[in-house]
Amino acid sequence: MSVSPVDPATLAEVGAEAATGGDRPGSGFVGRSPGQLAWARLRRDRTGLVSGGMLVFFVLVALAVPLIEWGYGIGPREQFQSRLDGFGMPLGYAGGVTGEHWFGLEPGLGRDIFIRLVHGLRTSLFIAVAAAVTTAVIGVVLGTVAGYLGGWLDAVVNWVTDLTLAMPFLIIALALTPTIALRFYGQREEVPAAFQIGVLIAIFALFGWTSTARLVRGQVIALREREFVEAARASGAGLGHMLFRQLLPNLWAPILVSFSLAVPAYITSEAALSFIGVGLTDATPSFGRMIYRSLDYLQTDPAYVFFPGITIFALVFAFNLFGDALRDALDPKSSR
Repeated sequence: MSVSPVDPATLAEVGAEAATGGDRPGSGFVGRSPGQLAWARLRRDRTGLVSGGMLVFFVLVALAVPLIEWGYGIGPREQFQSRLDGFGMPLGYAGGVTGEHWFGLEPGLGRDIFIRLVHGLRTSLFIAVAAAVTTAVIGVVLGTVAGYLGGWLDAVVNWVTDLTLAMPFLIIALALTPTIALRFYGQREEVPAAFQIGVLIAIFALFGWTSTARLVRGQVIALREREFVEAARASGAGLGHMLFRQLLPNLWAPILVSFSLAVPAYITSEAALSFIGVGLTDATPSFGRMIYRSLDYLQTDPAYVFFPGITIFALVFAFNLFGDALRDALDPKSSR
């Protein structure tokens, strides 16, 4: 049996690749962290990139509201009664769409729809993100502690979780929101927008932490018997080190997915509560109040309901698509 001669240049190339651990473009043996692998999967997902780009656009618009209002030259409470006819309907086509009023005017009051829509976008995103962050923190802390320590503490957390899940969210929200407002303000006093926003965030946090807590608790129970946890415990690591240095870094994937799916749920919940009159009042621009006011003009001015409706649809749809793409990217068993 004869052996074919090998080119010395080939041997040198193989040796160099072995010395560098195969970390060479095109070698197929590049070592990457889990975060880099997830980012690579996400970049290959066109749906995730498009939805992520839409979310970046919405966030930039919400952050730039003062600049947009300054450049647009119109405030959210300004009224243009001279642009309405005798029946209170905007003059012109498509609800009064002009170069000065990009999305037209509100029937009756004559307020600019575009600038109120931009302010409503900022309000909805702020409430949803703040509520999602609050619920994530509460759920992660309770789920991690209950899952790791177990015993009576785990039983108490599970009991409180079951009790919270048994409460009807809509009925409690309908009862608590006006009650809290009347507790601090009289019936004839105007409730500040900041107070209304704070109440909504508190109500969402009161009911929204349960899903994150159960998810994190299950993950911690599966991780607490792993070898690296046993090694850290044997080395004398304290409770804080075990929870936040050993367990929490392995829980970011489900936490991020849960957070990305909670934000659109809070956006629609805020719009629903404002729609039925227990969330934000008409003085504060919001999607729910705009859609509620537009119901009386569905036939005469369909543009009034179209612009806020399509905006909240695009916002929630982008969040849901990005949440699904993020879940696929963070899943090690995903083939995408």
